[in-house]
Amino acid sequence: MTVLEFADSVFVALDPESTYALVSDVTRMGEWSPICKSCWWDDPAAGATVGAWFTGRNVTPERTWDTRSQVVVAAPGREFTWEVNDGWVRWGFHLEPAEGGTRLTQAWSFLPKGIAGFHDRLGERADDEIALRSEAAQSGIAQTLAAIKLTAEAG
Repeated sequence: MTVLEFADSVFVALDPESTYALVSDVTRMGEWSPICKSCWWDDPAAGATVGAWFTGRNVTPERTWDTRSQVVVAAPGREFTWEVNDGWVRWGFHLEPAEGGTRLTQAWSFLPKGIAGFHDRLGERADDEIALRSEAAQSGIAQTLAAIKLTAEAG
């Protein structure tokens, strides 16, 4: 069965506010993610605020595509979350104080609107494509968290 929600965590030896400043800067996502190679704010003046939109460029060996995402939670030191394609997929970082740093969790959910959208667009191929996205999210989260940890702890 395809996993439609997944989260993983890592300890980062950096306080929650500084960790939040790092992960809420979407322009740095390309440094960490194995698939999302770059992001930019649609309105750079808006930055990491609820309602702000950004575009992400994703690259796999099979294809390159852009997504538009909107920030839905921007709580400094606690949570930074966005939805892709107006509610198809939700990605986010949750931060909890931990002795000597932060427990950083990255979470992913394939939402009902996205599942329906995939079925509308892809028909019989939808379930296979959803399974591929699920596998990519599960493996990508661990890689992304490890890269963020290295960046954060490098100073």
